[in-house]
Amino acid sequence: MDTKSLIINIATTLFQQKGYIGVGLSEILKACSLSKGSFYHHFPNGKEELLITCLHSLNEVITKDIEEIFELYPTTQEATNGMIEKLIVNFETEGTITGFTFSSIISEIASLSETVREACSDLYSKMQGIYSNKLEADGFPKESAESIALMMTASMEGGIMLCLTQKASDPLQVISQVLLNLLKEFKKIHE
Repeated sequence: MDTKSLIINIATTLFQQKGYIGVGLSEILKACSLSKGSFYHHFPNGKEELLITCLHSLNEVITKDIEEIFELYPTTQEATNGMIEKLIVNFETEGTITGFTFSSIISEIASLSETVREACSDLYSKMQGIYSNKLEADGFPKESAESIALMMTASMEGGIMLCLTQKASDPLQVISQVLLNLLKEFKKIHE
């Protein structure tokens, strides 16, 4: 792995665990065994440039993972259940699911730049687009699919944060059941 990729991987994990403000440049340098000069060679605009790069990297990884899961299943209900099951397994085996969220960074959004806010917004938009497209393929009208996709995104992001704070996968298990029931009811309405 090249130096820039190493910095991105390590910093992404640190930002997810501690947030942007909670991670100092010296911690990143130490974790990567880098000098300041080497860091600024790769990220001349500093820590915020690194954060934006990490968010773009997360965007690719998270959306690719969601797309792969949603392509495996014929319906939104099955795909949603499959995705939540994967999150639960990750949490129960690794004790965390930070690789699937960036909420710790988002919570600091008011103190970050417009560029960072836009990078975060882009990821949420892509997630919602994946859900919405699957819902439309299931026969939901576009407007309903977009509204339900927004609710799914908010539910899963909130569920991940609850799992992390409660150190238990119960919130995602509850959300899985509730989302599946809601999707069944929404489907009945649109038939």
